[in-house]
Order: sequence, then C-alpha cells, then structure tokens
Amino acid sequence: MSEDALHGDEPGAEVPGGTPAGDEQAGDEQAGDEQAGGEQAGGEQAGGEHGMGEHAVDGGDGDEHGAPGGDAAAPGPRTLAIDVGGTGLKAAVLDPEGRIVADRVRVPTTYPLPPDAFVEALVRLVAPLPHYDRVSIGFPGVVRSGRVLTAPHFVTSSGPGSAVVDSLLAAWTGFDATAALSGRLGRPCRLANDADLQGLAVIAGTGLELVVTLGTGVGTGLFSHGSIAPHLELAQSPFRKEQTYNEQLGDATLQRIGVAKWRKRLVHALDKFHVLMNFDHCYIGGGNARHAQGHVDEKFTIVDNVAGLLGGIKLWDGDATHAI
Repeated sequence: MSEDALHGDEPGAEVPGGTPAGDEQAGDEQAGDEQAGGEQAGGEQAGGEHGMGEHAVDGGDGDEHGAPGGDAAAPGPRTLAIDVGGTGLKAAVLDPEGRIVADRVRVPTTYPLPPDAFVEALVRLVAPLPHYDRVSIGFPGVVRSGRVLTAPHFVTSSGPGSAVVDSLLAAWTGFDATAALSGRLGRPCRLANDADLQGLAVIAGTGLELVVTLGTGVGTGLFSHGSIAPHLELAQSPFRKEQTYNEQLGDATLQRIGVAKWRKRLVHALDKFHVLMNFDHCYIGGGNARHAQGHVDEKFTIVDNVAGLLGGIKLWDGDATHAI
C-alpha cells in the first residue's frame, strides 16, 4: 500500500488483502441505521438470520405472545435490548433464543441530551413494547460498573461535531445510568459499551477477535477467547491529520467527502488496527459497514446491524460482564 493510499487520496486503495475500492459517489448510497447486508469476500455475513422490521415509536404489528410472523416465543426470561446511537435510539424485546417478540421501535436521538432527558426518552421509547424481565443497554461511550465514564456524542450542544458543553460533560461523567433506568423501568438493567455488546452477538469465541462499528462514530470492542477485554476507546485516539478515528470516519465525514474517499480512510484504519492488535478476525458492523462490502478479505466479516440488539441476551451470561 502506497503512502498516498494510506492517506486516503489515491484511487484504487485497498483494504488489507482486499480488492480495489471503487469510485462511486456519496450520493449513490445514504448512510444511516440500515443493516449491513450481503456477504463478505471469503466469508458469510454473521447474524443475517435475525433480520427485523423497523417501526416508529408507536409500536409495530407484533403479538406480545409471539415473534413477528406468528412463531411462538421460547419460554424463559425476556430481554429488553436497547441500542443507543448518536442518531437513533432503538429497542426490541427478545426471547431467550434471540427471537424478537414484537417489532422493534426507534426514535431519532435529539440534542442537547442531558442524562435526565436521555432516561425519559428511553422510557417513552419502550412504552409500547410487550412484557420483559430484564434490560440490556448498549451505550456509545466508556462504561464501567453501570456508570458512564464518557459520552462523546451527548456532551455536545447539537450532536457529533458540535461544541462540548461543560455542564453536559459534568452531568454525564460518572452518571449511574443503570440505577436510573432500573428505577424508571422497574427491571434489573445492565449497561455496556455498544461495540462490546454487539460483539457478544457475533464473535466465534476463539482467538483474538476485534469488533468495529461504523455509524455516527466509530466503536471498537476486543475479545480474547470469547471474553470481553477491558474497553479501549480507540476511536478517540489520533488517526490522521491531527484528527481522531471518530472525526475521520464518522458519518458526518462520510456525508461530506463521499463513499470512495471515506472507504480509503477505512482501509488505513483497519490496517492500523491489525498492526496494533494482530487480531485473528475482525467483525465490521453498524449502519455504514455496508460500504466495506466486497472490499475486505477473509480476516473480516460484515455483520448485521441487528447484532447491536441481539447482544443484549449475551450480556446476562455469567461471564459476560467481568470487564464491563
């Protein structure tokens, strides 16, 4: 790979081991919270059998006692899985086998978003959903022992890329989201970084596995033989041209520079991650993962965006939370 390619400006730059990137324009594809579909070069898409419909917050057409389409839900505890994103808040109720028992609900993320407004938004979001016994939340930031340590999107005035507000930074730092949501929802809650949560749904559990999520921002989760490693906010570390991975690969940048240039930056990021960690396999998820389709080799798998919800069940496994 040439030096120009590493800096994302050379036509035909390649993802490590992949095929040349194309020259399509940003207007041909629109970023968002759509699932990343299709097959990876040299490997199958993970999680594809769990596709779901997306409906507005007033609920869907699902039956409280069965999965969409009429299949009976498996007996056992139901999990309310919430996927918190910089552009949208999503939720679904899952049976013990990961089947969705009613269509998921979604609302846009609004700004500014202090912690109390965040909790109220989630309470309203899940109100139309059927009965659940426990709650799992994937959060875009550093989480430890149920408390938020960082919330890069939500400390800003109007969303990613806008100014950080000191009062929001103070309010979010150390916020006990687990206690707040448990109190309002009346169910036990567990909170994890969203990339870690997604990883629980897709990893094979062998060797060193990396999960990279591409949405409003960039998320990463690392797993060793199926166990979650202590979370590292790689997205907030320097990447290129004195900017972070989040700044260079976030959705706002994708919309500004177009798919072709953005994907070449992704080439460089994946290469750096592999040099840094020597992972055995990497799973790429999130709404913008589809732009890597056909440009990654057998070390990479594009995963369904629904994994951000399905990991909610795994979060309740006995050994899932030791490093969260």
